[in-house]
Parts: sequence; C-alpha cells; structure tokens
Amino acid sequence: MSEPLHFFAITAPGLEGPCAAELEQLGFAGIHAAGGGVEFSGGLRELYLASLHLGVASRILVRVGEVKARDFPELFQRVVRLPWGRFIRPGMPLQMRAVSHRSRLLHTGRIAETVAEAIAHALGQPAPAAPLSGEAFQLVFARLDDDRCLLSVDSSGELLHRRGYREEGGAAPLRETLAAGVLRLLGWDGSIPLADPLCGSGTFVLEAALLAARRPPGGKRSFAFMHWPKYRPGLWQALLSEVERTQRQPAVSLTGSDRDATVVAQAQRNAERAGVADFVSFAQCEVQQLQAASPPGLVVTNPPYGSRLGADVELTQFYRRLGKDLSRAFPRWRVALLAPDPDLARSTGLPLQAIARLENGGIPVGLYATP
Repeated sequence: MSEPLHFFAITAPGLEGPCAAELEQLGFAGIHAAGGGVEFSGGLRELYLASLHLGVASRILVRVGEVKARDFPELFQRVVRLPWGRFIRPGMPLQMRAVSHRSRLLHTGRIAETVAEAIAHALGQPAPAAPLSGEAFQLVFARLDDDRCLLSVDSSGELLHRRGYREEGGAAPLRETLAAGVLRLLGWDGSIPLADPLCGSGTFVLEAALLAARRPPGGKRSFAFMHWPKYRPGLWQALLSEVERTQRQPAVSLTGSDRDATVVAQAQRNAERAGVADFVSFAQCEVQQLQAASPPGLVVTNPPYGSRLGADVELTQFYRRLGKDLSRAFPRWRVALLAPDPDLARSTGLPLQAIARLENGGIPVGLYATP
C-alpha cells in the first residue's frame, strides 16, 4: 500500500474551523487546523472527495516534499529527487510561486527558477516550459522557512470559489466560499427556511440551495489534478454517481430579494446554471416592502457599505433603518449579517452577537447574529 498523501486546504482568514468541520464530516484522517488552512491526509480518493465537497476551502495543495538547502546548487540537487512524476506530466507548463522567510536563500525569483529547472530535469526535460495564454499549467509552490523548503503542487486549478454557476455578478459579489463558510458558522443545515433581503447576485441563497439539496460545490467544474499522470477518471465518475444518489429536494423555502432588477435577473440565471432554480425564488423588492414572513428561519445578508451605498447615504442611518425593517419583515427569525465594524452592527438595534472575524474582498468584516 502506498504512503498517504499530505494535503493542505487553503482558506480565507476565519474559515479554518468550518473547513475542518467539513473534512471531519467526510471522515478524513490527520485533520489539523492551522493559520490559513487545514492539513489532512489520504489518497487520490480523499483528494477527489475533498475537491468535490469542500465548500469553504479556496485551494487544495498536495505536499510533494520538504528539503533543506542553504545554497542554490543544494536546492536543485534535493528538489530534483522528489517524486514530481506523480503530479506533473513531461512537457506540462509550470507556474511557480516562491516565498522565503528567515533563510539564506532570499531571492524568490531565483528560487522559483531553480525549482522549475529541477522539476524539468526530474521529468527528463531540457528546460521548464512556461505557460502560454489560455494554456493549462501546473502551479507549484515553494516556501522557504529557516532554510527548509516545503514544495507543494496545486490540485485545484481555478480557485474553488469558482463553482461554475456564476458567470456574472453585481458590483461587489460575495465570494462563494465565504458564503458557504458563513452558513456553516451559523450552523444552518437546510432544516429551516433561509432568506436574503439584499441578495445581489444570489450567493447566500445559491450556496444554501447546494447545501440543502446535497449538491457538491465542485460537481460542475474541472480541476488541475485531471491533468496529472495518475488521474483516475473512473474514480471521479464513480464519486459523481454516488453524489447523484444522495441528492434531495430541499424541504424549506430559500428566497432572495433585492431592489436592483438587474442583479435579481443575474441571480435567477445563476440558479439555473447551478441546477437549483426549482429550489429557490428571487424577487425585485425593497426591504421596506417585504411582508412579514413565517415560520421562523434564518435571515443572512451582506449589507452594502462604503462606496456601494453612494456618497449621499449615511452608513449608520442605513443600518439603523435596516434593523427596523428586518425586525418587522422577519419576526422571530434569527438574523445574521456581515458588517465592517461592531458599531455598525450595534446601530441596527438588533441583539447581535459577534460570531467570527472574516474578510470580504480583502476588507476585514465581522459576522454578527442574533441568538
């Protein structure tokens, strides 16, 4: 039996816990949450399963090996001995990313060149190939810390938030992985209704629909590992077939609304591409116009802030009015929202509690929710 592979699922700040919980639910071994992601181990089946099912991770790396090097010839000689043939076909273009901390080798450009040359040599190539525009390539990471170089290959290709359903979005679309992470942080499992009254292009509602219908977020896209020499298409198809047998019709309402008719139309088209249009509903509507909803469920939303509101709108006033509108339209519902600072969250007048610190488009935000 071959030795297990070691993986690292990269996450946005604050989403390490939800990612670890997803991996535990999949039954994986060696799970350890660290800053910026989660470590786990397994074989190709576990890699394919994680790629198919993880809703929170941004990228999955496979650890190729770690070498100690204090000069570039030593780095070359040790990198060339690693098992690159398991992950990279001869002739596959490479894209390198290198970082260095507290090490004698500091020039990241030369580190990247040396590692790429070593990989090419290991694969029997005269020189590493650089990717042309639009061409498939293998992304390789080299991280030096205290003269030890950790080498990893990317198994994902495009970042995992690219589910394949959102070809269009509003001015500030919420990243799918963040939406999935928020749902898990709130403990939403599809057993109660969900509504987003400021839905934009529908990310919260669509991620909720995938979760409630047990449809994997990676089921409609391709991955970098599909170009590897030992890719097993039969195993991948078997996992997809297994997923189809466990899908279900959500038993609760999943709704979104927004004042902007353009983004509501985008949300509907995104739902069709995601295959969940029969499970969700979107409407053009101001929050003030919403009728009181029942039975109790979860309201989760990403209110606009900063430039998204326009220069003539005072932010605190907007949040104060939003809190009143949500209390009226969703009596006895749990309310959760993202806000850039706690003062804004408090200005809603809702009994919001801080759940997590996250990032939305590079902007630090808090997740706040009522009990």
